[in-house]
Amino acid sequence: MTTTSQPRAARGRRVARPSGDDRELAILETATRLLDERPIHEISVDDLAKGAGISRPTFYFYFPSKDAVLMTLIERVIIEADSALAGISEQPLKDRHAFWRTGINIFFAGFGAHKGVSRAGYEARATIPEAAELWSRFMQKWIDNTAEIIEVERARGEAPVTLPAHDLATALNLLNERVLMAAFADERPAVPEDHVLDTLVHIWITTIYGDIA
Repeated sequence: MTTTSQPRAARGRRVARPSGDDRELAILETATRLLDERPIHEISVDDLAKGAGISRPTFYFYFPSKDAVLMTLIERVIIEADSALAGISEQPLKDRHAFWRTGINIFFAGFGAHKGVSRAGYEARATIPEAAELWSRFMQKWIDNTAEIIEVERARGEAPVTLPAHDLATALNLLNERVLMAAFADERPAVPEDHVLDTLVHIWITTIYGDIA
């Protein structure tokens, strides 16, 4: 009687298993994909575990809740935008239009590349205190940075002294936030996504300088 032998792994080698980092990444990638399809309240821990190819108990080894997964994702998007913004803020402002357009595009392109995560993180401010604190902290940082640049432009004689710089900076950054999120969520009414960048740049330039040069 003959038997069919089963293939065996070569001696000294183990069958590859996902590492902890691989499992964490799989959870985050699953969450990103699902958030592009539906809101966070329609996503369960079981959905995340199944998509990552792990059990529910294993999920809790990496994250205490699905909200923690969302916080990790939105923090990554925000920090990525903040780092890119810091890079251009240190450059001399030679072309006002190009400077502000580049800065606004960091948010338009950065958050737009992760629409589901961005929408969920924005909406989570109402239900997750940590999300509200994170969003508020970075918004304040970006507002302060904008106000500082406006003051520099005024000191150089490039921008007129009108309303307080910090008030303008606050209004402009909040405008960005709302216009971007409405477009990414395909709300009605909303500025068409392919018009968003040009529209925001126009408003910023005319508000800060009083012209569109």
